Amino acid sequence: MAAVLGVDAQDDVLLRNATVPACLLPPDLAGIDAGALLSMDIGVVAGRIVSISPAGELEGSDGRSFDLDGGMVLPTLVDMHTHLDKGHIWPRRQNPDGTFLSALNAVGEDRVASWTADDVRARMEFGLRSAYVHGTSVIRTHIDSLPPQDEISWPVFVELRDKWKDRILLQGSCLFGVDRLIDHPGYLDSIADRVLASEGVLGAVTYMVPGLDDHLDAIFKAAIERGLSLDFHVDETKDPDSRTLKHIAEAAIRSGYDGKIVCGHCCSLARQQPDEIDATLDLVAKASIGVVSLPMCNMYLQDREQGRTPRWRGVTLLHEMKARGIPVAVSSDNTRDPFYAYGDLDLIEVYAQATRILQLDHPISDWISTVSYGAAEMLNVDAGRLTIGAAADLILFRARDWSELLSRPTGAREVLREGRTVADALPDYRELDHLMTKHGAA
Repeated sequence: MAAVLGVDAQDDVLLRNATVPACLLPPDLAGIDAGALLSMDIGVVAGRIVSISPAGELEGSDGRSFDLDGGMVLPTLVDMHTHLDKGHIWPRRQNPDGTFLSALNAVGEDRVASWTADDVRARMEFGLRSAYVHGTSVIRTHIDSLPPQDEISWPVFVELRDKWKDRILLQGSCLFGVDRLIDHPGYLDSIADRVLASEGVLGAVTYMVPGLDDHLDAIFKAAIERGLSLDFHVDETKDPDSRTLKHIAEAAIRSGYDGKIVCGHCCSLARQQPDEIDATLDLVAKASIGVVSLPMCNMYLQDREQGRTPRWRGVTLLHEMKARGIPVAVSSDNTRDPFYAYGDLDLIEVYAQATRILQLDHPISDWISTVSYGAAEMLNVDAGRLTIGAAADLILFRARDWSELLSRPTGAREVLREGRTVADALPDYRELDHLMTKHGAA
């Protein structure tokens, strides 16, 4: 991660001989092959991109010129599904058997025992610092919002969103199980009002509970009344009878909702029969729902049984969705907590693993959109492309093509923010040691 070029925002800079995915370029430069890698020169003045031209067309620069020798250049990336409030609790609250139920129980216990404002703030900011150094500029984080935790975590989120606004665009989405609405009729309006006041997103975990359609109708109504986007955790199970994705799509159509809807996970869809899959995906497309897969976390949790090799990968049907025009993305999800023991909010690692797990190759096409502009569009933000006039927020690699980058995702990279090399180091895990008193960790 150490700086190689040492670019400074005060410099007028020409980055020569950069390899750039065509799908990330302006239309007049991209050509007709979205999967092509093109050799480009990129001019930067006062921290902004002022020119993008085929390599060799620019005669020089009044400032400094750097020959990237074919190294790839990407825009800073978009991590659209994370859990910053859960992050890095693994040392004190581990998952005893790696299953989803154990993760749910362990996080619930840790939340009650330890999630003060100081604890949540320190762990969330640790995650933000990591993501920033890796080259992420947009993050949506889900926020556990069961009372009384909502009164603690949402003010911390707002504080960090404002503190980090010049480095990472941070969105927050509330998280609660839809079954809570069965016995707590006033909760939905209360949390929706809190989300609105915090400029957040309304979200829930959906299960096949009694009255599911009525609860979904209430959630859509609350979102419409407040002008909120929606983000659901959906069918995170291998049970083919879990069909809440279909119910969400039907509720969206029924309500006439015209805002942004994201559904994450959707694992059980891959376990259903082809005719049922087709019917559900037709509804998802009609409802304009975007889907984000969380490949590292879902491979970790799904189909896990002690002493038995897993039989499936746990991910949803991104190829089939993309073929229907359904927006798709991949993201980090959990980081060093009972739902996923690993991870560092590094989207290059996520994309490399997603390519292997979901076979996003042969052809690799424009799948980089899943962590760049495609994810940004699902979040209703303008990011993830190389655009003239935009801030020079870039990731520079020594790797020259996808094979080199995906084979060595931890290889040399340099992150520029507004044309200046990010000199920050990754935070040391020891910084969190004072929070890590164990509560029965294995």
